[in-house]
Amino acid sequence: MLRKYGQLNALFLFCGDAIALISAWFAAYWLRFVVEIIPVSFGYPDFSVYFVSLFVILLIWLIASGMSRLYHYRAGLNSTREVIRLTSTLAWTILLFTFFTFFYRRQSYSRLLIVVFMCLAPVFLFSARRLVWSIIRRLRRRGMDMRRILIAGTTPLARRIAAHLETYRNLGFQVVGHLCEADGEEGTPVLGKLGEVREVVARERIHEVYVALPPNSYAAQEELLSALADSSVDVRLVPDIIDHMRLNAGIEDLDGLPVILLSQTPLLGWNRWMKVVVDYSLGALALLALGPLMIAISLVVKWTSRGPVLYHQERMGLDGVRFRMYKFRSMRVDAEAESGAVWTMDEDERRTRFGAFLRKTSLDELPQLFNVLRGEMSLVGPRPERPVFVGKFRASVPDYMLRHKMKSGITGWAQVNGWRGNTSIEKRIEFDLHYIENWSLGFDIKILWLTLWKGLINKNAY
Repeated sequence: MLRKYGQLNALFLFCGDAIALISAWFAAYWLRFVVEIIPVSFGYPDFSVYFVSLFVILLIWLIASGMSRLYHYRAGLNSTREVIRLTSTLAWTILLFTFFTFFYRRQSYSRLLIVVFMCLAPVFLFSARRLVWSIIRRLRRRGMDMRRILIAGTTPLARRIAAHLETYRNLGFQVVGHLCEADGEEGTPVLGKLGEVREVVARERIHEVYVALPPNSYAAQEELLSALADSSVDVRLVPDIIDHMRLNAGIEDLDGLPVILLSQTPLLGWNRWMKVVVDYSLGALALLALGPLMIAISLVVKWTSRGPVLYHQERMGLDGVRFRMYKFRSMRVDAEAESGAVWTMDEDERRTRFGAFLRKTSLDELPQLFNVLRGEMSLVGPRPERPVFVGKFRASVPDYMLRHKMKSGITGWAQVNGWRGNTSIEKRIEFDLHYIENWSLGFDIKILWLTLWKGLINKNAY
């Protein structure tokens, strides 16, 4: 666990974490039994019992850190992920130690001491982490324990890899140079030709080789990989398909066969069911709460204009599946008889008097709660579009169809940021794709809150 990558990082960080846990445990003992934040009424325990418990805590910490991969460092691990791993490890440690004290009947432990330790441990751990990282960065700047990396290729992708690796120099990555097929790019440090890879690896004491060659260099790539087959260096192949990777791209294992995912929906497994439960529960509650208002709107629509109360229109949703989306009718029955399918414009003459109010306040969208309960829509997601417009936009707007990787919503990230109505399709797609790439249940709740906070009235709602 400690030796896979970044040996210096893992060793220093583990030592820092261990010192932080020991300090937090001793501080908790001091506050409980020396300072006596609450007076001791049952007598003072033997200090050796709590001293031995430290070894149990550190053992549990090692087990929990293996589960959370806390000391497994590679390029791409950002501070947020590290905080999540550290928090997860601490939570498991406290939980398992609490179980240990509960089932170990030979000795009773102060529950208040454990609570104080739970409060102090995060403070001590995060403070120690900041101190250790500052020390590691200073040592890395002096060239200690660096993994020397050679990149085979001088393509834009190869230079992009080099730039990314250099940003993670504090993890011990040092790009020594590149290999090229013919002449290297100007400004790129070229150490030799592809056929000289063995000599360059030995001369420069290389630890890792990243292969980033263009698709038309298959033969050269095979020759390079064959030359490194009996080498001790780590070899990593980066296929030149970055431009084709879209939403939630990654690699999955198909019974030992690596499969590259170019795009996929984030709603897989547990994520999908979480969103379904939230949609059905909140959708049903909203329908019950807004039922009287919807009945009142229905009566006014029927009273003020000729035609049905509800208007349904074919839209395209998840995976391109078409469905009928419901709205309160806000226009004349024959609104598109002459014009055909067109965008609604500001001061559109096809609207009824009450319909203009409904569209301005977005109250015409309330019947889409029925679409949510039918499973055709979600409370939050990209707004569904009419198939006739989808056919137009998919030909002119890059990545337009990727928005159909998520179930359509009544409200969305683009809408709460003002991109609705007759506004830029490109900006709307940009916000929709940002939502899909960064989806979480918390993000949905944030959008629902912003929808209520900013109000349903918008200058682009017409």
